[in-house]
Amino acid sequence: MNGNYVGSFGLGYGIAVLGIALGLGLIGYSALQGMARQPEAIGKLQTVMLIALAFVELTFFLTLFLAPGSINVVPK
Repeated sequence: MNGNYVGSFGLGYGIAVLGIALGLGLIGYSALQGMARQPEAIGKLQTVMLIALAFVELTFFLTLFLAPGSINVVPK
């Protein structure tokens, strides 16, 4: 495997992790703001927040496990 491919996959992982970290932070921030504004809706907001966090984490795991499999697709 050529070093250029390894570098591009490393860059891709870095960008993916950065996007996922920003997404998780924004979800948590928005949920906490909503909970502070309406304390009676904490249960509903917490459920929606956890579902949204699960989808963002799913994106990370798909990136983590599917990207190395695409190395064979790259022309040599």
